[in-house]
Amino acid sequence: QVQLVESGGGLVQAGGSLRLSCAASGRTFSPYVMGWFRQAPGKEREFVARISGSGGLLYYAESLKGRFTISRDNAKNMVYLQMNSLTPEDTAVYYCAAGRMLTIREIAYDYWGQGTQVTVSS
Repeated sequence: QVQLVESGGGLVQAGGSLRLSCAASGRTFSPYVMGWFRQAPGKEREFVARISGSGGLLYYAESLKGRFTISRDNAKNMVYLQMNSLTPEDTAVYYCAAGRMLTIREIAYDYWGQGTQVTVSS
């Protein structure tokens, strides 16, 4: 089992930045692919970004490239999502997830956090 706890969400004005954190505990962290997903009100959950266990392979949702950056610190069992130039369309609950496959597909992720709310005001 891997337990994931997100933090860092909150209310921010459009154009601002937030850094989300996800703390992992339980099994050894470094083998896991880590992903960030988000779910906006009334919408399905969508992929945001994912990072390989070593941190060397990154992939982003096309619409978010250049604004969002995913990173991880295996020594601290942490994964991060730096979000810049936020817009109201980024308002969502953000989830981190852990899995064994290098994929953007939700179904492939075995462990999920409870989510952290990000609200961007105009």
